[in-house]
Amino acid sequence: MILSGRFPLVAAPMAGGLSTPELAAAVSEAGALGYLAGALTGEEALAEQIARTRSLTAEPFGVNLFVPSERRDVDLEDYRGRVAETAGRYGVEPGSSDWDDDSYPAKVELLIAQRIPVVSFTFGLPEAATVERLHAAGSEVVITVTTADEARQAARVGADAVCVQGMEAGGHRGVFHDDPGQIGGGPLLGLLPAIRSVREAVDLPIIAAGGLVHGADVAAVLTAGASAAQLGTAFLVCDEAGTQQVQRAEMADGQRQTDITRAYSGRPARGLVNRFMLDNQDAPAAYPQVNNLTKPMRAAAGKAGDAEAVSLWAGQSYASARPMPAADLVDLLRREAADALRAVAGRL
Repeated sequence: MILSGRFPLVAAPMAGGLSTPELAAAVSEAGALGYLAGALTGEEALAEQIARTRSLTAEPFGVNLFVPSERRDVDLEDYRGRVAETAGRYGVEPGSSDWDDDSYPAKVELLIAQRIPVVSFTFGLPEAATVERLHAAGSEVVITVTTADEARQAARVGADAVCVQGMEAGGHRGVFHDDPGQIGGGPLLGLLPAIRSVREAVDLPIIAAGGLVHGADVAAVLTAGASAAQLGTAFLVCDEAGTQQVQRAEMADGQRQTDITRAYSGRPARGLVNRFMLDNQDAPAAYPQVNNLTKPMRAAAGKAGDAEAVSLWAGQSYASARPMPAADLVDLLRREAADALRAVAGRL
């Protein structure tokens, strides 16, 4: 793995402007692995972010893409009406409810041409031929999984590692097939059981993700068999993150519960519970249509500083996130992980 010889820590790719070139570069410069989120952004914008990151660091970094979701014919007129009612409070209309592929083919070609050190995929499997082309370009390929069966599929297409995501994780769940009949789109496994089941299913390095905010958490997943820990929520409050002020304030307050919802995007994702989530617990399973539909509402609510209609993605341990520069956080996590491992070794 590219993390060999580096601190086994990954700053998760967080789409929607949360992961920035400055954040990715700072994490990589500190000896871990930074990431850009290639999803929900255009090909040209992603190319600019890659160039910016390379201007800030010569260290390796990764880029994540969302594999296009299966197209579902869902009647969204009723939901459009609900979104319109909330959006109207901020003086905007709902967005388009059309399906799109997020420019996925073009962005794959971009990452191959740019020879990105690590390319990861979420929401499904890249084609085996795509994995082969990325390997030929010198990229390592990581696939996000939530179950042992998904890990087996990832191994079959040639993944170099799997990112095992527990139910505690903030943001979108990486289930391959979003089952409308299940809250989480699929089985809800905690991170430790998920690591165990995946280790028994495939012989691939595991990057563990879900509810990790402290160095002791990093130590815990390493001793459970992971090769690295992936933290997202912990980096949301770093100086370099693109997190909106309204979310920073709610995370600092620490009073909201988290839950899994389809209300904002049509795919299950964990975030801070707010009014729009509560009012739309029966939101349709239709990604990216719902995501496109709510985009103007979310942007306007964020600009207005209203936390009740913004997708406040965060993991279960969000209240323990600590604001500071990203490099300082990486150094702190490294010290805490080492202290935790020494303390445990002294008790055995």
